Amino acid sequence: MIPRVLSIAGTDPTGGAGAQADIKSIGAAGGFAMSVVTALVAQNTHGVRQVHTPGTDFLTAQLDAVFDDVTVDAVKIGMLGTAEITRTVTEYLGRHPVPVTVVDPVMVATSGDRLLTEDAEAALRDLCRTVDVITPNLAELAALGGTTTATTLDEALDQGRRLAAGLQTTVVVKGGHLSGTAADNAVVSPDGQVTAVPVTRVDTHNTHGTGCSLSSALATRLAAGDSPAEALRWSSRWLSEAIRHADDLHVGTGNGPVDHTHRARRLARAADTTPWSLSTSVPGALDTPDELAAVGGTTAPAARIPAAGPWTAALWQAQAPLLAAVTELPFITDLGSGALSREDFGFYLAQDAVYLSRYSPALASLGASAPDPTSALFWVRGAVECLEEEAELHRSWLGDAEPAAPSHVTASYTSHLATCVQSRDHVVGAAAVLPCYWLYAEVGLDLAGRSTPDNPYSAWLDTYSGDEFTGSVRQAVSLVEDAFASAGPRQRAEAARAFLDAARWEVEFFDQAHRR
Repeated sequence: MIPRVLSIAGTDPTGGAGAQADIKSIGAAGGFAMSVVTALVAQNTHGVRQVHTPGTDFLTAQLDAVFDDVTVDAVKIGMLGTAEITRTVTEYLGRHPVPVTVVDPVMVATSGDRLLTEDAEAALRDLCRTVDVITPNLAELAALGGTTTATTLDEALDQGRRLAAGLQTTVVVKGGHLSGTAADNAVVSPDGQVTAVPVTRVDTHNTHGTGCSLSSALATRLAAGDSPAEALRWSSRWLSEAIRHADDLHVGTGNGPVDHTHRARRLARAADTTPWSLSTSVPGALDTPDELAAVGGTTAPAARIPAAGPWTAALWQAQAPLLAAVTELPFITDLGSGALSREDFGFYLAQDAVYLSRYSPALASLGASAPDPTSALFWVRGAVECLEEEAELHRSWLGDAEPAAPSHVTASYTSHLATCVQSRDHVVGAAAVLPCYWLYAEVGLDLAGRSTPDNPYSAWLDTYSGDEFTGSVRQAVSLVEDAFASAGPRQRAEAARAFLDAARWEVEFFDQAHRR
């Protein structure tokens, strides 16, 4: 069932925070959003101008309208403002208990100004003792605990442990206001157990409403059955993507909002069944490399493993939009920073093991159709190395886990490769397998050049940026160049389409862990 989640909060007419952000976030997390307004706030991306607070009788009337008609699976509470409103909400929820209640304690402005009177803060503490999770920022964490604002994550976690134990509720500690490359979050339970959630910091000032958004998504995922740690992992990843793309919104001239619906639009594009435009744009016959290079419509950055001639240079230019798509994927950026969750990396590796088990016979078939012993030996050796790599993956990362079933992405990609190498001309098969060499090397070299020594995925980066793999990539590029030079115009066109389709499948393959 879709969780029915009620937001109790103030408003933001520019849509970035408050009830408006709550509604977007609940929808993005898979819930049906409802809204009871505590205050009408005249604000924009530069700040609050005026607040109108209706009486508590109207607040109660709104709550009655919802609870008399709808089963509420979760409540997210944001801005309350006064002690009277806070006590009204606390008492009402006491009479109308719900399975999940999350409080984002709006107490301290980003400027550091206290937003509540002493009696209102006391009422908010009483409310926090009755709920399931609270999600304070660092200043609010300190205010609730009666201490100074933490300057390190360890200090914040210590404060979170004390607060969780004192209130007997789960506390989400958020590292967004700390400095450094990480903006990690954590779940702190009343017994002191801490579950960390790595988050990469995004360089942007457009973070208006992130506290509202995280707590609303968290409440929705909890209502959907996630544990607090699972809910925080999902919500943090979703919000990180929303922050990454905040600058593209161009909403307001101050501290703008995040892109709440970016993930939904990304998944909708992934599910679109319109034929991929790059491969369908390839002419029926290719007489010159320039005809192929023009397909991409944009200039690709220089390849770290250079093309071996005019045809592979044209292939590199043609797939420029796909290279950009790969490098911008959250999976890839988080892999490079080390913030990728182990669950996502484990899913990727399990699918990669399936892929390699099917890629190996494809390379063996390619060796059988090779025009000369040198190229045949290269492709067959690649088939053996795939099997060795699959075995190593299982030993070092997957352990005793049962082999995974192929996802629809993995199955479709490997089916494409099998068709190209088993029933098409040699040049078509060679072109189809090339992206798994060339794009992997590009990603590996790019991330390895920017990664830190403590990256937990450094072994993966070392593999795909190392001399052994990059040497194989150079030879594969050279063999494809030779195959294109020897082929006819129609064979080249079919091979170019096979290459671009395979490159597109590489985008899908890397992205699939973030589609779960």
